[in-house]
Amino acid sequence: HFTEQPKIRLPRHLRQTYIRKVGEQVNLVIPFQGKPRPKVTWSKEGQPLDPKQVSFRTSEIDTIIFIRSAERAHSGKYGLSVQIENMEDTATINIRIVEKPGPPQAVSVKEVWGFNAFVEWLPPKDNGNSEITGYTIQKADKKTMEWFTVFEHNRQTQCTISDLIMGNEYYFRVFSENICGLSENPTVSKNTAVIQKTGIVYKPLDYKERDVNMPPKFLTPLIDRTVVAGYSTALNCAVRGFPKPKVIWMKNKMEIRDDPKFIMKHNQGVLTLNIRKPSPFDGGTYTCKAINELGEAEVDCRLEVRVPQ
Repeated sequence: HFTEQPKIRLPRHLRQTYIRKVGEQVNLVIPFQGKPRPKVTWSKEGQPLDPKQVSFRTSEIDTIIFIRSAERAHSGKYGLSVQIENMEDTATINIRIVEKPGPPQAVSVKEVWGFNAFVEWLPPKDNGNSEITGYTIQKADKKTMEWFTVFEHNRQTQCTISDLIMGNEYYFRVFSENICGLSENPTVSKNTAVIQKTGIVYKPLDYKERDVNMPPKFLTPLIDRTVVAGYSTALNCAVRGFPKPKVIWMKNKMEIRDDPKFIMKHNQGVLTLNIRKPSPFDGGTYTCKAINELGEAEVDCRLEVRVPQ
């Protein structure tokens, strides 16, 4: 009789991790070759497949794996073996079932100065089985408790919120985000930021060294971003240091000086570089450097400027 070697023809989309949301259907068809009819076996993490968890059926030319309603427990490495006598071909399929993440933990206002608040939190306990891609931060004035979005897709577990209004008291809340979207619920800060009337320097109890000499230190980094050509944008970060640091902005390691395209602002430690109507030529690596007699620090980011298609 004629023998044809077994060969699994793994579809391209199954060569990287196959991702589905909780509750969705999984229906994968994997063709193979081989004569006489091969013996086909499935396993999960090296153990035989439990037919109560996952059903599969096999014809002479393909095998189909089917999950009616996916759960996170269905995630894992699935092994397929197609065997004829002593010849065998194998394939591994990674399946990951994901859902929205849980809310962040321990959101708190760490520092308040001028019209700014520095807020920090911890990642969620449950990431929904998919990496956290960012956070959405909102603020509310205690009087109205109306929520307004301040940042979306914030990569860090911290941010500096500026332009708060004198005399107001603010709560902040944070949502986690992964490929499925935002967490169903946010976490609200346990404490508030009170923006004092000007003239009063607000010193949090745990921040004694306000006017103690210290080298510059960045509290928040510069964030990589992609912007659309022709739309003005701004890069910002927050720095500490005493005496007040001198600030230099650089593009591709060259200092930016007297260029009408750029406006630099330094407001109580929040540093902003406004870029007017950027063109693709303005893309590159931007660095912010802070210097005083005790030392220096720098942060950088990549800016990509895209032309609308």
